[in-house]
Amino acid sequence: AVTKRSKIKLLRKTSRNSYLNTLTRDITCYHIVSSLSKDLQYSLPLFASLQNGADGIGRSEALGGPCPLALLLLFLLGPSSVLAISFHLPVNSRKCLREEIHKDLLVTGAYEITDQSGGAGGLRTHLKITDSAGHILYSKEDATKGKFAFTTEDYDMFEVCFESKGTGRIPDQLVILDMKHGVEAKNYEEIAKVEKLKPLEVELRRLEDLSESIVNDFAYMKKREEEMRDTNESTNTRVLYFSIFSMFCLIGLATWQVFYLRRFFKAKKLIE
Repeated sequence: AVTKRSKIKLLRKTSRNSYLNTLTRDITCYHIVSSLSKDLQYSLPLFASLQNGADGIGRSEALGGPCPLALLLLFLLGPSSVLAISFHLPVNSRKCLREEIHKDLLVTGAYEITDQSGGAGGLRTHLKITDSAGHILYSKEDATKGKFAFTTEDYDMFEVCFESKGTGRIPDQLVILDMKHGVEAKNYEEIAKVEKLKPLEVELRRLEDLSESIVNDFAYMKKREEEMRDTNESTNTRVLYFSIFSMFCLIGLATWQVFYLRRFFKAKKLIE
């Protein structure tokens, strides 16, 4: 009886510890997802903490493995987070950046061009943003510093071009470009002020937009998979029909050669 009672106490203690670990893991996942949705500029220490359970973010080994939802968000949205790009633009040259962006997404950007010539040589830099059809979405003559924003109408390849014009020997210009699109392009502080949202409601709105973008990405990948599967099936069908056609052509050609050679040899009286 004593042994049975001890086993029951041990089972209760184990189940209670398991429940506490599960609850702690869920709370940790919520905080990780919230932190990921606040700022999409991830870093390697965050990924290391998710794997090793350091810095109090996860303690994944102690809680029975890493948070799958947080890791999913990290792998899906980590590569897509855009940091500022900087490059040097020589005089009388043109450099363009291209990026594929989905349909109905808000695209925002900020640029800054550092002129190290001191205004010598009449140096001017032109900025132009176009789509694959050549439609101008944003254009700025003598651009130095500013912001732009537009909404995509279709899935397309967009091009951002900087063109420098001047005379003489002028040092290269330093161009800094920071582009964001989708969830990361939205200003939730302004949304909260306009709609008078509470901090918790802002976080829920952020998570809702984040989950919607993930669903849209999965839907797009599914659509692309269906298109590739249809193309594969169509190609297989065409190859099958072409093989059958080639086989009949070869059979017909072989039959014609047999009858032709037979008539030729009969004409030469080599066979009866």
